[in-house]
Amino acid sequence: MALGDSFTEGIGDPLPDGGHRGWADRVAEQLAAHREDFAYANLAIRGKLYQEIVDEQTDAAIALAPDLISLCAGGNDVIQRGDPDAIAEGMDDVVGRLRAETGADVILWAGPDVGHTPVLNLVRGRVAIMNENMRTVAKRHGCYLVDLWSQQQLAAEPMWAEDRLHFSPLGHHTIALEVLHTLGVAHTLEKHEVPEVPAKSWREARSEDLAWARQHLAPWVMRRIRGESSGDEITPKRPEATAVFGRAMPPDAGASAMEGALEEGAQ
Repeated sequence: MALGDSFTEGIGDPLPDGGHRGWADRVAEQLAAHREDFAYANLAIRGKLYQEIVDEQTDAAIALAPDLISLCAGGNDVIQRGDPDAIAEGMDDVVGRLRAETGADVILWAGPDVGHTPVLNLVRGRVAIMNENMRTVAKRHGCYLVDLWSQQQLAAEPMWAEDRLHFSPLGHHTIALEVLHTLGVAHTLEKHEVPEVPAKSWREARSEDLAWARQHLAPWVMRRIRGESSGDEITPKRPEATAVFGRAMPPDAGASAMEGALEEGAQ
C-alpha cells in the first residue's frame, strides 16, 4: 500500500500508455516475486498536501488491511513554506493509527538533499528538519526509514525529470533499490551508473534555467496563486489491492524511458 503525492504516484517515470510507473511500482514488482498472492494498491495523487493525504487516503488504506504501508507526505507543504514540526506532529498520530489499526509495517522517508537543485535548494533547511523529525517518528513506532538524504547520487542531473521537481526513470529506479535495501528484500534490480553530464557554460546554464522557468516554474507558481493543484480531477492509479500486473504492465515497462534518460545524460 502506497500513500502520498506525485513522488509516490510515479510522476517523472512515464509509461507508454500515458500512465506512470515510479519507484513504488518497481518495488511492488520485486515484492510480488516472493508471494503468489501478492497485491498492491497505490492511492498517491500528485500535488496533494499533507492534510489532504491524511484525510483522503488514510481511511481507505486502513480499509484494505495492508501488511506494508509506505507513507510519504509533507513534501509539497515544505516547498510551500509549511512547518515541518507541525507536519511531523501530525504524522506521529497518523503512523500510530496505521500501526494500531492494521498491524502493518510502515515505511517513512527522509527526503533527498536538494542543495544543488534550482529553487528547491531554498527549502533545504526545512527538508533537513523534516528528515530529523521523521527519524524520530520512525524510531518511536518501529518503522522502516528510507534515507534519501544519504543517497548523494540523487543530486546528479540525470536523476531528475525535465521539470526539476520530480525524479526521472533513473531516479525512481535508484530509489526503488534503496527501498528494497531498507526492507532487506532480495531482488533482481541492477544498479545503474550515473552518466556524466558535460560541463555547461554560464550562458548555456542560464538559457536552460530561463526555458525551465517558463515551461515548468511559472505554471506551478500560477497554480499556487489560483489555489489549484496538478492533482485536481486526478484519481488514484491503483485504488484497490490487485495483482501487480493487473494493468497488463510488463516487468520491463519504462525500460525504454530509462535507456533514453541514460543516453540523454551521456550526451
